[in-house]
Amino acid sequence: MKASLKRAFVDTLPVMTGYIVLGFGFGIILKSGGHSMLLALCMSLFIYAGSMQYAALGLMTGGASMISVFLTTLAVNARHIFYGISMLDKYRGVGKRKPYLIFSLTDETYSLVCRDSLGVPEEKRGDYYLLVSVINHLWWITGTLLGAGVGALVSFNTEGIDFALTALFLTVFIEGFITAKSKLPALIGVGASVLFLLILGQDNFLIPAMLLIAVLLCVIPEAGDDSDKSRCDSESTDGKTDTAFVDKATEDADEGQVTDGE
Repeated sequence: MKASLKRAFVDTLPVMTGYIVLGFGFGIILKSGGHSMLLALCMSLFIYAGSMQYAALGLMTGGASMISVFLTTLAVNARHIFYGISMLDKYRGVGKRKPYLIFSLTDETYSLVCRDSLGVPEEKRGDYYLLVSVINHLWWITGTLLGAGVGALVSFNTEGIDFALTALFLTVFIEGFITAKSKLPALIGVGASVLFLLILGQDNFLIPAMLLIAVLLCVIPEAGDDSDKSRCDSESTDGKTDTAFVDKATEDADEGQVTDGE
């Protein structure tokens, strides 16, 4: 467990830099809206969906109906459906950890647990997945509380802070577009979004665009059959390299136990 904790902590450090900043911004905006630190803590503890938490602030102040909240949440977090499908094999056999692993599968956590965790023995990967998920969750909560605390002590103009999340998703999109072998899924997403934005306007385009994107990705083979669509599958079945790392780690662990016994 100690080795898994060390590995998970190191792997989540890049996530920490983003989560502290984004959580900080969310905490400031929430506090500047007259809400309490307790609400900030509860939202980051029980909702734990960065983009939806930002959106929820506008829904709360705008008096949105429950159906509007439901549809907005579905649209904003629909991508997690595909995350979950690709993690079916990874999370098989993790036991009681599974409910929390499902709940805490954010974009950044997915990027870490999806890979094949080179150097982590297979029997310890459940612990690794759990630790990565918990640590990332704690980074987000920490950023939120820091932002809410500063927002309670200092008054300043928060206009534009919420754009940090948009900037993050834009950066992720550009990076994915550059590295993806097939550009068609990204082009479908941009095309559908622009089309409905022009037709329906910025307040009504999101859900129809998401539905059209989902349909096109299902019916166009080239769009849904990217050669690297499932890094999890390709890495976990890329036998020789991954097995060598795991076998080596297991051998080192066995040698360490023998030495301790002597």
